[in-house]
Amino acid sequence: MMNEENAGVNPAHRKWREKFLKKLKLSGLLLEQKEVHQKKTRICFVLLSAPWSVLCYYAEEISLRVPLQVVNAPIINWSEHVLSQLSLGSPLSQDVPNPPPDYYTCQFRSNKLQRFLGSDDRDSFFKTTQRHQVLYEILARTQYGLAKRGEVGIDRLLTEQVFTAAYPLHELPTAPVPPESLGLRQILYTYWAQWSCYRRYQPLDHIREYFGEKIALYFAWLGFYTGWLAPASLLGTVIFLIGFWLVATDVPAMEVCNSGNNFTMCPLCNICSYWNYSSICVTYKAGLLFDNGGTVFLSVFMSLWAVTFLEYWKRSCSALTHRWDCSEFQDIEERPRPEFTAMAPMTMRNPVTGAEEPYFPENKRFNRSLTGCMVIVVMIAVVLMFLIAIILYRSILRLIINKSANSFVSGSAGRIASLSGSVLNLLVILMLSKVYTSLAHILTRWEMHRTQSKYEDMFILKVFIFQFVNFYSSPVYIAFFKGRFIGYPGNYNTLFGVRNEDCGAGGCLIELAQELLVIMVGKQLINNIQEFLVPKLSRRGVKVEEEEVPPWEADYQLLVCEGLFSEYLEMVIQFGFITIFVAACPLAPLFALINNWIEIRLDAQKFVMEYRRPVVERAQDIGIWFPIMQFITHIAVLSNAFLIAFTSSFLPRLYYRYTRDSTLSGFINFTLATSPSNFSEQSQNTLCRYRGFRDEKGKHLPEFFHLLAIRLAFVIVFEHVVFFIGRLIDLMVPDVPEEVEMKMKREHYMAKEALAENQVQPK
Repeated sequence: MMNEENAGVNPAHRKWREKFLKKLKLSGLLLEQKEVHQKKTRICFVLLSAPWSVLCYYAEEISLRVPLQVVNAPIINWSEHVLSQLSLGSPLSQDVPNPPPDYYTCQFRSNKLQRFLGSDDRDSFFKTTQRHQVLYEILARTQYGLAKRGEVGIDRLLTEQVFTAAYPLHELPTAPVPPESLGLRQILYTYWAQWSCYRRYQPLDHIREYFGEKIALYFAWLGFYTGWLAPASLLGTVIFLIGFWLVATDVPAMEVCNSGNNFTMCPLCNICSYWNYSSICVTYKAGLLFDNGGTVFLSVFMSLWAVTFLEYWKRSCSALTHRWDCSEFQDIEERPRPEFTAMAPMTMRNPVTGAEEPYFPENKRFNRSLTGCMVIVVMIAVVLMFLIAIILYRSILRLIINKSANSFVSGSAGRIASLSGSVLNLLVILMLSKVYTSLAHILTRWEMHRTQSKYEDMFILKVFIFQFVNFYSSPVYIAFFKGRFIGYPGNYNTLFGVRNEDCGAGGCLIELAQELLVIMVGKQLINNIQEFLVPKLSRRGVKVEEEEVPPWEADYQLLVCEGLFSEYLEMVIQFGFITIFVAACPLAPLFALINNWIEIRLDAQKFVMEYRRPVVERAQDIGIWFPIMQFITHIAVLSNAFLIAFTSSFLPRLYYRYTRDSTLSGFINFTLATSPSNFSEQSQNTLCRYRGFRDEKGKHLPEFFHLLAIRLAFVIVFEHVVFFIGRLIDLMVPDVPEEVEMKMKREHYMAKEALAENQVQPK
């Protein structure tokens, strides 16, 4: 912990600081001050440590768990277990030195000290992270002023800038030594944060031992998710490659390419010229790579994959949290947030603790939350306005390019407008994300949530709702709305005087695939470049192997760890892309897999080398992110059903195969309507064709209604079958593995024996 002083120190801050440090001494902590002079600034570091008696008192107070007996059962993850069943070795495993032992544990009791494992060695009995927890507990409880004003704890002092930082120290770097003599930070640097470890399992127990359960659970979830992406990416790649074979053998594709001048198509814009359907031969074939029968199977697979992934994560999470002594972890009565205590207008007696605490009326909070909801609605409207602007941009740019004298440029007007629109949309998305995240912070602070966990949940919910609309609105428009409301020749619909967008020559699905690749891959590239370069450019510190300054000063020069919010959000948005729109882009899981391999190492390097060591936080699970992913999974089932039914050509082909010709011969002519006679008269008596199921007067044919009924029936059957199988998986896969339940029972029994007041002495 440190504080920074200069000539203009606030007298109230000085008083608070002195009182706080005095109270820390009275609580039994050992304090040592170190001063560093930098130009016109004097920095005073206050080094804290807790003696044995203080550790014991607070360990019992905050229910720390300590070891009773070593668990001898080997720790094998799910993929190692699968490979062992096939009598195969795991190429992903590595021998990481000094694996932390797994223990049966129970809550610490000072009067039962001799019954705990390792109680004779006071220096190593409590782990480093447990010592950090004790110290932070004391820092968070210590008063420096009036309790009813919320003048309690280090968090409030940091908010008021009385102190500039408070952090546990990283382990000291060590000289070259044998692997078994390396410290935890050196082990993580060597066996986890290096790029050469990209194909190895993460040393989760070491991560937990060094950073605590909350951060370890994030990396456990990220690794688990990345492992599950492997079969999804393999299947998606196979289906994409099958598309090349389908391109070579597809009868409708041959009809398009060999049609010559048989199909004269209506102009795609008001100033566009007529064109031959055969000119889109290459584009039509490219569309088949993303729109073929395999995408139906992939959609079903990915919907069930998402359900199964979440169910098995619950199992893996329960095993990890038991191993890490968090399975029965419950937050103690949370303290009010520092900002809440500073801004609350009144106090009220806490019904649990009986103490006077800052209070904010619930009816006022409800009104503020309602106002926050209205702001979210306004911001969503802003997103939709930008979406409409990009739609108009594409339409107008297409018109401008069509006027070009260059035949190559004018011939590619649609592709140029579509691609540049996707890139522009990505830039708008990233800009709005920055603006709204800052706005969400302001709104959530203004709503005056009492505890940090409630504040974080409401902030995450706000940002996710906005980001969901921000990132997915454009793909949803292309998938379900683009080309649906264009009208027909002679009766075209317009938006602000500009003719509504039609799908490109190759159909909407290939445009959707392009949009997904630009947004998803582009966002991932930008994020990874930022994560790689920003710490390198802004870090003022030293490398992990160097020892140029004292450790407290070296750590102060590192970046502040701002939590896991942005890391989770990036992955959850990605999870949405690969599940909601997988029918349009079979390669999405592969790109996600490649990104996550990089992401794990970038995050590992940040936490080990670039960030100050964060204060240890315990956690039972990944929090509100899990129900968010469950919500995305349900949306994905419906989205894929509608994508296949209304955007893909799968059902029209199936309908034609069973009602007309099983070889699909003549399918192209079946999907094209002929322009009404009044449009032909306006256009130099030239009859032209357009995509649709209409007669020569522009009225819908019976086939349109047959297909509509089939499409709606497909959606209902698809979502019912997938949800039913998903429910079966949920019922068949227990949330807690049987061996974990057995270990929990064994641990309960051992804890009961260890803490029993009266034990029968053996004769």
